[in-house]
Amino acid sequence: MVPILLVLLLVLILFGAGFAVKVLWWIAIAVLVLWLLGFLMRGTTAAGGRGRWYRW
Repeated sequence: MVPILLVLLLVLILFGAGFAVKVLWWIAIAVLVLWLLGFLMRGTTAAGGRGRWYRW
């Protein structure tokens, strides 16, 4: 009985980790798209040049 419970627990942990990794991939893609949009749509400075859209 204990080995079956251990196997089921392992399957549950691996399934949960796989789901979390999939969610993290979607978050990473969304952040990449936002970063690219911010990079392409950045404003100009008073001198007419392209300014940095980030503060750091």
